[in-house]
Amino acid sequence: MPMTFDDAVLDEAKRFNARPSRMPRFGMRHRFMAPLLQALLRLSQCGADRKLRRAGLQVETRTVVIEAMQVQIRIVRPHGPAAGLVLDIHGGGWVIGNARMNDAFNADFASKCGLAVVSVDYRLAPRVSVHHQMEECLAVARWLLHDGLPEYDGLPVVVVGESAGAQLAAATLQRLRAWPALLGRIAGAVLYYGVYDMAGTDSVRSAGPATLVLDGPRMLAGLRMLTPGLDDAARRQPPLSPLFGDLAGMPPALMIVGSRDPLIDDTVRLAQRWRQVAATELNVVPEAPHGFIHFPTSIATVAGEYVRAWVRHCVAAADSPAAVSASA
Repeated sequence: MPMTFDDAVLDEAKRFNARPSRMPRFGMRHRFMAPLLQALLRLSQCGADRKLRRAGLQVETRTVVIEAMQVQIRIVRPHGPAAGLVLDIHGGGWVIGNARMNDAFNADFASKCGLAVVSVDYRLAPRVSVHHQMEECLAVARWLLHDGLPEYDGLPVVVVGESAGAQLAAATLQRLRAWPALLGRIAGAVLYYGVYDMAGTDSVRSAGPATLVLDGPRMLAGLRMLTPGLDDAARRQPPLSPLFGDLAGMPPALMIVGSRDPLIDDTVRLAQRWRQVAATELNVVPEAPHGFIHFPTSIATVAGEYVRAWVRHCVAAADSPAAVSASA
């Protein structure tokens, strides 16, 4: 059953939206702003590890090495046994963000769901290309699914991606078709408002002032900057644009997008294709803009609780060994 919101929650969302409606919308052209935003993000994360440890969670950073590729990851472990794993791929338009930025959500997965979380700290554009970011995410997925954490051997894995991270997550899942045994360990996927057509869907191209946070038409220039040397036909080739990829073998999926997000067509169209091969739940959240799960609103709270319940169900339904304890 899709998530539901009562009138009080929706009224609160409408009042909150008055703020972003007065602010400029971003067009994803971060050439000059990205370093500043990244610096501010890192400053806001001072003491992040201590905060998790005070909550009784274990946290560590390590480097994954697979086929000569090195990728940093951040691991958040629950106190006591783990029932499953979350592979988290953060957003940030491919140019900002890091593995710490989803600590609040990942702490909830660990403390409220008993899941260990592995976050990919992929390198950012323009230092590397989107194609290289896809390689880094795939490398971590293969490492994790090939028992990279032996203390959680055989546990089901749920992949979670947001925005640019949802594009990277969907691309990773499609590329895992080359390793059927590894793909078979994926119990589900949660994809928040991703960019699944890198040439721009209709809702991106025609987005007007009713959409918030992101400026759809201006995003097109940003997507072109991220994919130099490609025309729109090449940008629509999978796995760069997961909307057009082969979805055979995909796991059950929960897809979420806000009604005031210019990326709404990306999620709706991907859900339409995904449900042809696997159980797929689509939630178009009323009054929600891009990135709404980070906002201090009741809609974000309801969505978070719903996602955790969905993930718990996926893990419980998976054919996996009993929960095992994390190593000290």
